[in-house]
Amino acid sequence: MSKKLLIIPTYNESENIRALVEKVRERVPDMHVLIIDDNSPDGTGRIADQLASEYEGIRAMHREGKLGLGSAYVAGFKQALAEGYDLICQMDADFSHDPSYWPDLLRGMDGHDVMIGSRYVPGGGTRNWGIHRRLLSRASGFAARLILGIKVRDCTGGFRCYKRHVIEAIDPDTIFSNGYSFLEEVLYKAVKAGAVVGETPIIFVEREHGKSKISKREIFKAVVTLFRLRFGRSGRDRKPETNG
Repeated sequence: MSKKLLIIPTYNESENIRALVEKVRERVPDMHVLIIDDNSPDGTGRIADQLASEYEGIRAMHREGKLGLGSAYVAGFKQALAEGYDLICQMDADFSHDPSYWPDLLRGMDGHDVMIGSRYVPGGGTRNWGIHRRLLSRASGFAARLILGIKVRDCTGGFRCYKRHVIEAIDPDTIFSNGYSFLEEVLYKAVKAGAVVGETPIIFVEREHGKSKISKREIFKAVVTLFRLRFGRSGRDRKPETNG
């Protein structure tokens, strides 16, 4: 049986994190969970510690401040590799990704190196989004496919699972992006490394509690990342982006 680690970055997710983790464990009992909290002022880190004390296989990593989504995943990837996990998974902490889809994603790993919970394959979709948000998301996905030359429908989806060798091939220390553009960079590097990517449909639901962390600046950075990846230098010879 594959050893699985789910990485969940958090910042001000006290209203969601307990219910989310408990639902994940209900759907996939052998999934280990690493909560990476960026010193949330609302007490999310304290709840993560409580969960770690109550459940085997759940741990919390505490960082000194809001260091960014990408750097949180890099920290989680490196820990997963160091501890010998076979499957390295990720999801948002706000219930926009329903843990009920995890069994479908994990079944897809039998024939793929990366699986994405996709909004843009038949059966997938979004809920509680306005027309502006839907158009923006579609446009960003089209731009990613066009500029990067990859065929994945949901290039910016953050509901994913990777086989260990994919993360090893990418080398987390070479990832330049930090915010949501991190997702595009990891996917592009995975495809360039020869990973076979699959997609399974999900319904993405806009968060019910808390505030969305996607900003216009993050969208701009994601567009810049596309051109940097396609026409620029590798992250090996550049300093990582900073968040904020």
